Amino acid sequence: MYTSLPNIYNMFYSDRMSGRYRELARADLATLVPELLLIGQLIDRSGMAWCISTLGREEMLQVAIEEWMAASPIYTKRMQRALDFEGTDVPTIFKGLQLDIGAPPQFMDFRYNVTDANHGTFHLDHCGALMDVEPMGDAYVTGMCHDIEDPTFDATAVATNPKAQVRPVHRPPRKPADRHPHCEWTVTIDESHPPVSESAGCTATRRTHAASLELDPIDPGDDGKADYSGPLLSDLDFAEFSASALARIADEVCLQMHLLYLGFRRAVTARLEPDEARELCLKQLIGIAGIAAERIHRALRLPSGVAGAVAVLRLHPLLNPAAYVTAEFGDDAVVVRRSLAHDDDAWLALCGPESIAPLQAIVRAVDPRLDVAVVGDATAWRCRVVERAESAAEFDEVAVTRVSTGASFQFEPRHSLPITPVG
Repeated sequence: MYTSLPNIYNMFYSDRMSGRYRELARADLATLVPELLLIGQLIDRSGMAWCISTLGREEMLQVAIEEWMAASPIYTKRMQRALDFEGTDVPTIFKGLQLDIGAPPQFMDFRYNVTDANHGTFHLDHCGALMDVEPMGDAYVTGMCHDIEDPTFDATAVATNPKAQVRPVHRPPRKPADRHPHCEWTVTIDESHPPVSESAGCTATRRTHAASLELDPIDPGDDGKADYSGPLLSDLDFAEFSASALARIADEVCLQMHLLYLGFRRAVTARLEPDEARELCLKQLIGIAGIAAERIHRALRLPSGVAGAVAVLRLHPLLNPAAYVTAEFGDDAVVVRRSLAHDDDAWLALCGPESIAPLQAIVRAVDPRLDVAVVGDATAWRCRVVERAESAAEFDEVAVTRVSTGASFQFEPRHSLPITPVG
């Protein structure tokens, strides 16, 4: 039985300063963190389908490149600082990838090898993104594995060392069609390499509240690992981290999602009229909102009915971290107040009395008979969860996102082993 939220059903209270995830048990946090990483990866499964239909394949590729380049250098450095593993070497780059929504564990099954501080390789034993795109044909595979990966891998590495280069040994389209591993890459740091500069989108994103948001520090006295300052590990066993560290990781992963969305919004707004851009962004949010809610509800075995829906809302990345989204939770409702997320024009700005579909997608993931009644204005509103007599149909946007194999992906236990340099 789920017992980690003893207080949220009987009163409204504000937890902006303490962080909502800090109320969870350590074991539940260890389950939730990989779920959040996978949810972040599925944002593009939600958004890019609508980019293709609205902008075409070539412009979709450019949107994807711009959004990831705008976000990943910022959130990679944030995670390094939070878990005390800042550095300039290859193991630091690999540690960052293990905590990146672009490379969720197991679904994007990165395997790492380190030669020395400046040289390493990785390959993917399983690439969930490839499994999603491969049925669409070689043009889409090339777009993802060549056009998008070439600039975005280097953009992620620049957070660690601007002289780092990530280059393919082989990559899809796969020849033969069942080739394993799915791809292989080298990572090389050399002073002779021209430094990689951050994108204009990244420079703009640095000016947002999300980029510089201060979160609760990790308590070094808490039971379990408080950081990732030791050796690079083959797989992160999140159960080894303290509850305090896991809560901070969860907050940082939610910020990764918000930063990615801010990059996405900037890219589509540059290509569409304001109303069209908002509609596309809303479709992205509805799709990921429903799938995220479904995965969180199932993974944590949350209650059914109205109480379960409020619990999911409280843990949903749309409404986290608490320092970014000001919200209060009660027996059957959530009250949202003017937040930094509104000021950034983040996901939260797409919700309110005139735009309830994302909230409906969340509660319907718990039970299709659930609905919401929202009153207030664009930046201060109350969402009450109600039960209807009949079930509602799934949103098209959620159904589109569900096509991804990540929607039903199941994690498995892994042993965490240190990776020793071979050189």
